[in-house]
Amino acid sequence: MKILCVIPARFSSTRLPGKPLADIAGKPMIQHVYERASAARKPAEVLIATDHQLVFEAVKAFGGRVMLTSPEHPTGTDRLAEVARSYPDADVIINVQGDEPLIAPEIIDQLGAAFEIEPGLSMATLMTEMDEEEYHTPSAVKVVTDLQGYALYFSRSLIPYPRNPHAAMRVYKHIGVYAYKRDFLLTYASLEPTPLEKAESLEQLRALEYGYKIKVLTTNFKSIGVDTPEDLEKVNRLFQGGLV
Repeated sequence: MKILCVIPARFSSTRLPGKPLADIAGKPMIQHVYERASAARKPAEVLIATDHQLVFEAVKAFGGRVMLTSPEHPTGTDRLAEVARSYPDADVIINVQGDEPLIAPEIIDQLGAAFEIEPGLSMATLMTEMDEEEYHTPSAVKVVTDLQGYALYFSRSLIPYPRNPHAAMRVYKHIGVYAYKRDFLLTYASLEPTPLEKAESLEQLRALEYGYKIKVLTTNFKSIGVDTPEDLEKVNRLFQGGLV
């Protein structure tokens, strides 16, 4: 089984313009993501997919593999599908966000292994137990699963709702790293957006609304994405303090 790891890197960002090239400990952020993803064992290849010449040139400068994709893609999934069409020999494609400079190689391997254990999987992602202070934070996406570990729903609202205060309850945070069978990814990207997807602004709900299953694996990894200048400063402090 050939696994391709793709890192979409869109240049424009409302809150942090030029985000992939933001400096973290003397390297552009996209280089940190690429180097960490390259430390995973399962992918046969790691590739950055970008819509901007400056990112393309930066990746070439540090020796990474990169593909220039259309700037017209409305979502990261569409960008991923463009790459998938260029790699017909890939069986599984793992999507690592370009703003995750602290991504753990182990979770990439965990996702890849899931398709070896369950060859019938179409799509898989990750969750970790959520800290209580994030329960009512819309940017922290929650997920609930069935007893077999397949997603029932993703939401920006608190799920499950703690109606019974005596019931044991765990709230899980979705980690936005995805793995797809290549053929499913191409089908998924061709589907029209759905009502719940639009309401929550969560692409993964499209798969559920069309009746597809998403396997959700549990991990202890706590994601630190970089969306704002404050996030960037926080990650730089971690590097400067020798904590990563």
